[in-house]
Amino acid sequence: MRNLKKGIALAMAASLSLCAFAGCDNGSTNTGSTGTTSTGTHSTATAEGGKVYYLNFKPENSAIWEELAKTYTDQTGTEVKVVTAASGTYEETLKAEMAKSEAPTLFQVNGPVELKTWNDYCYDLKDSSLFSNLKSNDFALMDGDAVKGIAYVIETYGIIYNKTKLNQYFELPGAVVTSVDEINNFETFKNVVEDIQAKKADLDIEGAFTSAGMDSSSDWRFKTHLANLPIYYEYKADGIGATSAIKGTYLNNYRAIWDLYINNGTCDPKMLSSKTGDDAASEFALGDAIFYQNGTWAYADATSEGLTDDDLGMLPIYIGAEGEENQGLCTGTENYWCVNSKASEADIQATLAFLDWVITSDEGRDAVANQMGFVTPFKTFDEEKYTSNNALIKAADEYIASGKTSVSWNFPTIPSEKWKDDVGNALLEYAQHEQDDEYWSKVVEAFVDGWAKEYKAVNGDASAETADQ
Repeated sequence: MRNLKKGIALAMAASLSLCAFAGCDNGSTNTGSTGTTSTGTHSTATAEGGKVYYLNFKPENSAIWEELAKTYTDQTGTEVKVVTAASGTYEETLKAEMAKSEAPTLFQVNGPVELKTWNDYCYDLKDSSLFSNLKSNDFALMDGDAVKGIAYVIETYGIIYNKTKLNQYFELPGAVVTSVDEINNFETFKNVVEDIQAKKADLDIEGAFTSAGMDSSSDWRFKTHLANLPIYYEYKADGIGATSAIKGTYLNNYRAIWDLYINNGTCDPKMLSSKTGDDAASEFALGDAIFYQNGTWAYADATSEGLTDDDLGMLPIYIGAEGEENQGLCTGTENYWCVNSKASEADIQATLAFLDWVITSDEGRDAVANQMGFVTPFKTFDEEKYTSNNALIKAADEYIASGKTSVSWNFPTIPSEKWKDDVGNALLEYAQHEQDDEYWSKVVEAFVDGWAKEYKAVNGDASAETADQ
């Protein structure tokens, strides 16, 4: 885990280096389906007679992948099909598609826990161009010496904020603080949020926060991404990278930040079951709320109604943990490409050739870096024109450059999707019942007891002894 965090920091810092050396070029060039680059890397993949079926995880990028697939087919004649799972349904969609005769040749797992489910379906990528072009082996998902998955995007999330509106707040009489630089802990942030909520009419907003929707298009922001904070701080305090039995040391902190979201949002907490991810994105883009928990991938949504880079910033998610003044944003990945080892050899090689083209061709790199906005761990993206550099990524770079400690993504160690769903359901119940202590106890039960139960269900008793490390 420490090596991965170091690798992630290096990847995120890369765009700063590129700014300092504007116009630098590592000489990487695409030479077609063989994937030869100036670094001497050659793909062993050939597309002859094979086809590609990509089960895409990210709905927000579906149209871009479909267009990229068409471009590749036009250039090579290789059939590439892209199917995108609906938000929050990837695991069940993958299970259903893998049971078909025409199963995906390219899919993703979110980390070592999910790899256990799909390990037998993951082709060893150690001889692939994809692996040889990684900036660090820390971005490979290993099973012994075998490379079973390769990270394709490094992402960052936190609390996106509207700079223009927040600056308007700073100018109001009696503002809690007068600069965003003064917000570096939960208590200060809480006071700012509650004061903004009280003065929302003066700011022409509907709430300090966007709605914390709890349908499948939005609940992952809270049952997974927000839940990462108490997991991260518990792991940090205990010096571990995974566990078979979470203790819930920081669940009071989790409650405090959740209460802040739902009590100072654009809607009544009892309405959260009907609110969606699109609702939250629209509320932020239209200027109806100042704060929006989401990540670098939300840049297009955030700017869809006229907001510009000058309007956007990102704050860490503070929960009141000791030392959080030095905390940065949440940075990591749960996106690992895997090639289906059960596919025909022709389809496997076609899939490897397609991936090589995606990370080496001008068309592929432009789509990934500039259209999807991804920060990637591949050396082939080190040219300035293929380095995504939107305002949210700049914010992530600035936290790293200032020496803040990035919060690692520990949710790939969560024992199961059912655990997330149970926590999400309990959070919603709590919100709908006026944040009653009795209903918070159900959140704690889902978080702590549910973790141990799901870990045992997925892994059995035998592996529990080695989990706490």
